[in-house]
Amino acid sequence: QPRSPESRSSAASDVYKRQGRIQLPISLRKQLPGDGIQEFVIRRSSFSKCLELYPKSEWDHELEKINKLSRYEPENADFIRRFMAGSKSIELDSSGRILIAKDLLNYAEINKDVVIASQLNILEIWDKEKYEQTVNDPNIDFATLAQEVMKNIDKE
Repeated sequence: QPRSPESRSSAASDVYKRQGRIQLPISLRKQLPGDGIQEFVIRRSSFSKCLELYPKSEWDHELEKINKLSRYEPENADFIRRFMAGSKSIELDSSGRILIAKDLLNYAEINKDVVIASQLNILEIWDKEKYEQTVNDPNIDFATLAQEVMKNIDKE
């Protein structure tokens, strides 16, 4: 299902470490449906040292797919356990903030400055320094990566 171009953005914010609150930037909040209270699920990323913020509808869609896996297969049970580890339901408050549990902040090594980056249908929450290191990794040639990843996209 295609996503609107408006959902493809990123923004900087700060985390109030003691309280674990992060302000979702207005540019991202304007894209959220509803009356300012939005349900999310937050979890550890499977591939990077960041957090993933799923709108509840997107999380439910992921769970539908995962629920098709047989729990009697040890590999599937291990995947489900790891995928769900640390997942928590959270809400956007009336000031546009989310409260992130300390264990998740510690996992992602988030300090004061954060970047909230779109992954099309979900948001990633990064420590700003780690995000900059990741997107500016000199060992990855983005042009080559883009060519490899996108070469067969129109053939599907």
